[in-house]
Amino acid sequence: SQWKYRAFLPVHDETDPVTLNEGGTELYEAPNLSAALGVETVVKDDGHCPTGVLKDRASSVSTTKAREHGRDVITCASTGNAAASLAGYAARAGMDCRIFVPGDAPPGKLAQPLVYGSDVLAVEGSYDEAYDLSMEVTEAFGWYNRNAAVNPFQVEGKRTVGLELAEQTRDAVPDWLVFSVGDGCSIYGGWKGFREMHELGFVDDTPRMLGVQAEGASAIHDVFHGHDDVDDVADTLADSIAVGRPRNTVKACKALEQSDGTSVLVSDEEILEAEKTLGSTEGIYAEPAGAAPVAGVRKALTEGIIDDDESVCVVVTGNGLKDTDSAMKASGEATSIAPDLRDVQAIYDQEA
Repeated sequence: SQWKYRAFLPVHDETDPVTLNEGGTELYEAPNLSAALGVETVVKDDGHCPTGVLKDRASSVSTTKAREHGRDVITCASTGNAAASLAGYAARAGMDCRIFVPGDAPPGKLAQPLVYGSDVLAVEGSYDEAYDLSMEVTEAFGWYNRNAAVNPFQVEGKRTVGLELAEQTRDAVPDWLVFSVGDGCSIYGGWKGFREMHELGFVDDTPRMLGVQAEGASAIHDVFHGHDDVDDVADTLADSIAVGRPRNTVKACKALEQSDGTSVLVSDEEILEAEKTLGSTEGIYAEPAGAAPVAGVRKALTEGIIDDDESVCVVVTGNGLKDTDSAMKASGEATSIAPDLRDVQAIYDQEA
């Protein structure tokens, strides 16, 4: 788990961490995906974390810090994934958990925190309005707040993905490390961890970071590229990165700048196509935000940002079971047939 890197984490020696063995996820060689994209690609699948999302790394550390501070109620605002993640770790820690989500959050993501025993409060509004309310109740009631914008331990947990990747790619550091970007915390955490391993002399080089945002939620991309018309309204089916007013913009841009990286935008259609490509080539089931890096690699190749003789590592941040409705949009419906051999023969032109 990520706790093999405990020496890197800001937790007291005497503290028992709140853990479900998060982290320690596989780095897959992806020859079929590489052929489909036209560039050497490996996949880090954090959809295998305990609640199905990279955010478990951060939830483990932040609930551990809440325990250190003697708190018994923990809260956050979320588009769905952070809610499920925090709820699972709060249950593990024996804490009360109160979650604020936008009213249009996918039902599948709300089922998880409800099963974990959390109070799920669906705010009649956007994620940003849910976030603002979570901050109000934190000030009013003194609850421990996990929001990445105000809780520095979120980045500290997420940076373990960079520590792991440095170890896993030590013999062949990729030219590019690709994350989907919503609030901006994950890409900075991944960069920070990898950079630290380089500073310690564990790896000889660092990758360039590629941030991938949806066209309908492009605030960090717009800021990084100096656009004047930054839109703070998020509109994308990739709900995990549907953030109109990201609170970690400075950190995300720092990761791109320090690594000599950049960012690209992809459409919802390109994200769905990438979800199908990732699944059909390598058997890796990602939610839309988790598949967005694959779409981003395609876009970066088209725009000449990534050369076809370079190497790429894409980070899948969330499991496809988080959003089965989008998966059906990506793949289509099942084929209905009668219980008759002739129907199968008609489909496949197969002789019995």
